[in-house]
Amino acid sequence: MTKDVSDNAVLVYTTFPDITSAKRIGGELVDRGLVACVNIIPAMVSIYRWEGKLEQSDEVVAIFKTREARTEDVVREIEQFHPYDVPAVLTFKADGGSAGYLSWIREMTKGAS
Repeated sequence: MTKDVSDNAVLVYTTFPDITSAKRIGGELVDRGLVACVNIIPAMVSIYRWEGKLEQSDEVVAIFKTREARTEDVVREIEQFHPYDVPAVLTFKADGGSAGYLSWIREMTKGAS
């Protein structure tokens, strides 16, 4: 019997301009069951080139934990409500971890519509 890959854990990484927007979007996605958890790391400096200029910004990191079947919905919701025009949204498939924690992620995101 093969494992259903739609149940595999996925981490969705993004950054926000402030903790308020990270908490707002993170809380909404947890409340709706699209993600099991969001970790918000409040202090990061990003250096990047945007519209031809070198930029530096204080940002907040957010890591959303979901399962593969919910990944597209999570990315779409982040992009729709994110305050940036082009948010950095990256997904990473987890190839393992604590069996109990992975089971919890699956359980917390099973009922999402």
